[in-house]
Amino acid sequence: MMMQRQYFICNSLNELEKFEEQLESGGISVPQLHVLSADDGEVAKHQHLHEVQSIMKVDLVHASLQGAAVGVALSVTVVLVAHLFDLTNSAAGWTPFAFLMMILMGFCTWEGGFIGIQRKNYKFARFEEFLAAGQHVFFVDLEPGQKTILEEVLKIHPNILPAGSEPYSQHWLIILQRKFGVIRHS
Repeated sequence: MMMQRQYFICNSLNELEKFEEQLESGGISVPQLHVLSADDGEVAKHQHLHEVQSIMKVDLVHASLQGAAVGVALSVTVVLVAHLFDLTNSAAGWTPFAFLMMILMGFCTWEGGFIGIQRKNYKFARFEEFLAAGQHVFFVDLEPGQKTILEEVLKIHPNILPAGSEPYSQHWLIILQRKFGVIRHS
């Protein structure tokens, strides 16, 4: 099931809180709603706002996957070199090369994650100037059929401006959050 992520910009957390409450009462669940702000302390003061988790603010997953891709490429290179130079005909066979491949995969994935945890999420980079200006980014992950709920609630909030959309394929994550609950501030 393909979802759609819709982004919005607003300068009022109070209005975003009302907006989120109305979306929830319309049938959009809490794990589908997020507020990204440069001022997390202010977001925490609004009980009904679902703030972006700190792990989502960094590029950990994306960079780890890139590191894993580099690890796969290096592992394939190890296999090719071992095969081309006939290095596997010793008593050890493929064992040292298999261990080298695992080490390369693990190290590259770890290094990618290490780099990613130091960078901002690449998907949120386009909003940096808005966040620096004190505005807030609200995004909602819509399941098919929920767009009309969003459109109806948006009519009541002219200060919430559209800021783009993109496909969202992590429906499984929302299902897990619904099933096991979401940690929210009180």
